[in-house]
Amino acid sequence: MFCSQVLARLCQGWRRSLLLGGSLLIAGSQFAVPMATVADDSSTTEVVTETASENKLTAEEQADGWLLLFDGETPFGWRPAGDANWSIGDGVVKVSDGEVCLFRTTSQYSDYILRADFRAPESTNSGIFLRTAPQPRDPGSDCYELNIAPPDNPFPTGGFVKRQQAVTGPIAENAWHTFEARCEGGKFTVQLDGQQVLDYTDATPLGLGFIGLQHNQGPVEFRNVKLKPLGLQPIFNGRDLAGWRNYPEMAGKFEVTATGELRAYGGHGQLESAATYDNFVLQFDAKCNGENLNSGLFFRCMPGAELMGYECQLNNSKIDGDASRPADCGSGGIFRRQNARRIVADDGQWFRVTLVVEGPHIATWVNGYAVADWTDTRKPHENPRKGMRTAAGTLMLQAHDETTDFSFRNIEIATLPPRRPTGPSTKP
Repeated sequence: MFCSQVLARLCQGWRRSLLLGGSLLIAGSQFAVPMATVADDSSTTEVVTETASENKLTAEEQADGWLLLFDGETPFGWRPAGDANWSIGDGVVKVSDGEVCLFRTTSQYSDYILRADFRAPESTNSGIFLRTAPQPRDPGSDCYELNIAPPDNPFPTGGFVKRQQAVTGPIAENAWHTFEARCEGGKFTVQLDGQQVLDYTDATPLGLGFIGLQHNQGPVEFRNVKLKPLGLQPIFNGRDLAGWRNYPEMAGKFEVTATGELRAYGGHGQLESAATYDNFVLQFDAKCNGENLNSGLFFRCMPGAELMGYECQLNNSKIDGDASRPADCGSGGIFRRQNARRIVADDGQWFRVTLVVEGPHIATWVNGYAVADWTDTRKPHENPRKGMRTAAGTLMLQAHDETTDFSFRNIEIATLPPRRPTGPSTKP
């Protein structure tokens, strides 16, 4: 079933679940979710959620740029890519029956550290797919399949299927185990429960792809799926505005403080990057130096124009103090396109924002919590305010009005490579 059909049925299933009072079920995909937030790439629908003890980021992980890919309660940021009984409950995503398929992210990633817990009987054959196609056909060419499999499998747990076996022995069944996979260009290392079991190099690596949890044969559960982007480089040096264009004719002011922070204040204005970016991962820290103030990070902007780009909103105001009801799109929301599903940050405190922008798809996290996941389906247009822009554009920091007072630091970016190598390949 095509993903759009799956998601359409998800919404229909949610409506039925309100009447039936049961789990949410996607017809055809057999995806059950116990009364949780459900979202496709363009909208969110809030229903009652369950509390999970796992699937949290520590304060240190948040500050270090880790992203919580699975929140333990909802399929936000994920979609099923086949007909299997994927379900979410008790803080885990699990599957036991159906066709061989993936439950995969909506965003694509390149260089990163991925951590994930899994639990399965010894007889189960499953895996975690790295840089994968949505529906991979050959793990030797269109993904990296980190296997979960019995000892008699040609590639037991910890190996890359069709690529390299792991250096490991049998592991305890029906107990939680942790993978940590580091992917940098063509270099891959894997740890299982803290011990390195794989060191693999691909001379012509896949540059980009989704992350997938696999159903193949037998039951399996996953939790604590976390990712830290790698390869980000600073684009603000903490000393001056080198690499940025100021607009002194505008009222808004952008100054570097004695503590190495960038402050935006004083009225309407913009600060524009000299470089342009199309597909990227961007992380930065922001702080609102007041209450309910407004700023934003614009991207894929028309160079030299006045804030003509997509906007990642920076505004922590809430309706009636309810964090699930942003008053003005909400920090991490894509302004006028998709509200943040929750206000995660507090005024007066530093918070970390992450954007993953690839093609028409945009996803954002605040303090590592996924708040927006949106795909632009409008007709192409040079101006992102009027249509879909996938061409490179500048970044702009916004001073919204005379009340704006925001600080920024640790502004870093990594461009995303194409999925396939541009040079000659030795792989099929």
